[in-house]
Amino acid sequence: MPRNKIIFLLILLLVFVLGVIIVIYLKKQRPAELAPISPLTNMQLTSPAFQNNEYIPQQYTCDGANANPPLNILDVPSAAKSLVLIVDDPDAPRGDWVHWTVWNINPTTASIGENSVPNGAIEGQTDFGKPGYGGPCPPSGTHRYHFKLYALDKELTLDNRAAKSDLLKVMSEHVLGQSTLIGLYKRQ
Repeated sequence: MPRNKIIFLLILLLVFVLGVIIVIYLKKQRPAELAPISPLTNMQLTSPAFQNNEYIPQQYTCDGANANPPLNILDVPSAAKSLVLIVDDPDAPRGDWVHWTVWNINPTTASIGENSVPNGAIEGQTDFGKPGYGGPCPPSGTHRYHFKLYALDKELTLDNRAAKSDLLKVMSEHVLGQSTLIGLYKRQ
């Protein structure tokens, strides 16, 4: 083979290997979401304030009281030892924006009231730099806000400094069921 072809093939191979290394590095820097599991249960997360894929009322956003909306929890698997709630915005300009994480919710919890956290549950760090709910506040356009509820086979040993990535790591092998409620919001 001519020397130029060998050099070209080596450069092509080097570019390919570097590309694979970069992809692996980026995946490790930002843990993937939990893969959706097949619905083993009929667990549901609903809200009396808005229906799935409908607009979230302004009072639950940065343009209102910035209070979490009321949520109802139905049909939690009987083997569940705790529940986890993650609220995020996949449409944020920099990617996923975390608005709320709550874990160690008692599995017998039937509802989470407006502007409240279930007794004994722990709120983790959000992308607002602190624990607690931070309402929708999109810079432009309509964004989707995913309220994701997970039933776990254990309680988690994390404190309120934990971020969503920490939460996803420790719960990944313990999910018994999940449900998602999507709300929309666009600033006026």
